[in-house]
Amino acid sequence: MTNSYMKDADSQPKPVLDVSNLTVAYDRIQVLHGVDIHVGAGQLVSLVGANGAGKTTLLKAISGLIAPTGGTVSLFGVAITSKMPDWRVGEGISQVPEGRQVFAPLSVEDNLRLGAYRRRDDKRGADLERMYELFPILKEKRRLAAGTLSGGQQQMLAIARALMARPKVLLLDEPSMGLAPLLVQEIFGVITALKNEGIPILLVEQNAQAALSIADYAYVLETGKITVEGSGAQLILDDKVQQAYLGM
Repeated sequence: MTNSYMKDADSQPKPVLDVSNLTVAYDRIQVLHGVDIHVGAGQLVSLVGANGAGKTTLLKAISGLIAPTGGTVSLFGVAITSKMPDWRVGEGISQVPEGRQVFAPLSVEDNLRLGAYRRRDDKRGADLERMYELFPILKEKRRLAAGTLSGGQQQMLAIARALMARPKVLLLDEPSMGLAPLLVQEIFGVITALKNEGIPILLVEQNAQAALSIADYAYVLETGKITVEGSGAQLILDDKVQQAYLGM
């Protein structure tokens, strides 16, 4: 049974992303078991859980990189479960993958421009300058190969590349992985700034303390099932969450 601190439905923001009763299997191994996740307008929603819980699998199903075996993914109330990944990018789902996955031989600027490959408007240049304002180090290194950047700089590049798509919902997969504490603090400062701009964000993160502290709403995923959900502040105080994920 899910431990839930859900608010009244009337108090919830307008839904942007809805995942309903989602199941995913690899061959005969069931990975996700009827998962429900909702991201409202302007919300930062955190998803925490141990390695192997199914967090990355869930993001891949939302992005269309793997096909679910059941359930639905909806964007602004429209089911997109059968849509291809590039179509989802065009409609506003942008993911920062685990491990950053920048195009190492290409320049920083070319990586950023590739983030806008689905766009045909005339604001891409202005958005590029905005990324340089948000991440000044990327402007300094814009002509260098992305593979020459440090891990923290590559994470900034991966986030900026996703933002170049002008996402309607941003998926972040383990943005603090492998980073030094000061860089983790910097990355979470950027995520908070994006939240304050009103970009809906689904944040998957093993650093539960950091993820819950900035979350409007949060879920705990254990062995493919949501076991606890509620506001970030509520989950930080939850005994089970404290023992399992906060070292308390």
